[in-house]
Amino acid sequence: MSDPRMHQDHHGHHTHDHGHHGQGHDPEPRLRHRLTHLLTPHSHDAANRVDSALESSARGMRALWVSLAVLGATALAQAVVVAWSGSVALLGDTVHNTADALTAVPLAIAFVLGRRAADRRFTYGYGRAEDLAGLVIVLTIAASAVFAGWTAFARLLDPRPVEHVPAVFLAALVGFAGNEWVARYRIRVGRSIGSAALVADGLHARTDGFTSLAVLLGAGGSALGWRLADPVVGLAITAAIVLVLRDAAREVLRRVLDAVDPALVDRAERALREVPGVRGVGELRLRWIGHRLRAEVALVVDGEATVRRAHAIAVEAEHALLHAVPRLTAALVHADPAPVPGEPDPHLALAHHRAPA
Repeated sequence: MSDPRMHQDHHGHHTHDHGHHGQGHDPEPRLRHRLTHLLTPHSHDAANRVDSALESSARGMRALWVSLAVLGATALAQAVVVAWSGSVALLGDTVHNTADALTAVPLAIAFVLGRRAADRRFTYGYGRAEDLAGLVIVLTIAASAVFAGWTAFARLLDPRPVEHVPAVFLAALVGFAGNEWVARYRIRVGRSIGSAALVADGLHARTDGFTSLAVLLGAGGSALGWRLADPVVGLAITAAIVLVLRDAAREVLRRVLDAVDPALVDRAERALREVPGVRGVGELRLRWIGHRLRAEVALVVDGEATVRRAHAIAVEAEHALLHAVPRLTAALVHADPAPVPGEPDPHLALAHHRAPA
C-alpha cells in the first residue's frame, strides 16, 4: 500500500520563470495562478521537457561552432602576420587563440553526452560531463597564464625589437576584437542556458583578448623605442589572466560542489508555502546537473490526509516549483504528516543511518 506521507516525482518537468509566494491558504493567489495558467500556453509533458532540454543544448552547440569559426579565422589571420613579421609576442597570442578555439571540443562532447537519456548506470543522465569540461577549460586558462607569464619573463631577460609594427598592430586589434566578441557571445548564451562551463569558456576567450592588447601595447612601446615595453605589458596582462582564472575557477568549482544561488532556494521555499495544503517546508535541496536543475523537498501536510490528497498536494507543489525556479527540470517531493503531541517521530527508524553533523 502506498504511504500517504511520500510522493516520488514521476511527472513532466521543464522550466518556467514565474510564480512567487504568500501564505499557503489564501484562495486569491491560487485563483490568480489558475487564470495565468489558462491564459499562458505551456505544457509539462515529457515531450516538451525533452524539447526544452534539447533546445538548451542546441543553443550551446551553436555558440560553440560560431565562436570556433570566429576564433579560427582570427588565429589564421594572425598566423599570416606572424610569418611575415616574426613577432614572438604575436605568435604567443596566436597560440592562445588557437587553444581557445579548441576548447570548444570538450564542451561540444559534453553537450552531446548531455543529450543522452539516463540509464541504469548513469541514473541522473550525463549532464555532469559539462562540469568536467568546465574543469578542462579552467586548466586551459591556467596553462595560458603560465605560458603568457613565462614568455613575458623570457622576453624581459632578452628584449628584442618588434618588426613590421603596423601589421602587428592590425593583427593584435583583430585578435582582441575576435576574442571579445566571442567572450560576450559565450557568456551571454552560457548564462542564458545555465552552463557554467560555457561561461568559463567565454572568460577564457576574454583572457586571450587581453593577451592581444598586450601585443598591441607592447608593439607600440617598442615603436617608441622602449624595448622592455612588450615584456612589461605581457607580465601585467598575465596578472589580469590570473584574475579571470580565479573567477572562472570559482564558478566551475561551485557547480562541481553542487552550489546554487541562495536566492533560488528562497524563491523555491516561497512558492512551496503558497501551495494549498502545505503546512510547512522542511529540507529543500537544489543541485545542478550540467545546465539543468533538480530539486528534492520535504513538505509538511495534514496527517489525516488520504493518500490521494497527499499525492495531489505533492503534485501541486512540484508544479509550483516548475513555475518558480528557472531551468528546473525535475523534482522529488516527500510529504510528512504534521506532528501530533505525544506521537513519535516517524523517521526515528532512519536516525542511525544518518551521518553525524
